[in-house]
Amino acid sequence: MTTAVPTDRERAAVQAYLRLLHTVRAAFDSADGPPAVPPAVLAEADQALRAAGLSGSEEEFFRLLASWCPEP
Repeated sequence: MTTAVPTDRERAAVQAYLRLLHTVRAAFDSADGPPAVPPAVLAEADQALRAAGLSGSEEEFFRLLASWCPEP
């Protein structure tokens, strides 16, 4: 099995996705009304995916995510 080193843009996309994921989880855990995700967090994730060339390539992105942050 070969291991590829992610590019800076791929790493930024994974990190933006993880920030988005944590924000969404926090929003659902909040008791302060309906969950809301700040538009800036969504925009950051979208931009990072586009910059890494991963927009519209979910299979490749989730493969990269799994290698970066494997399940326990």
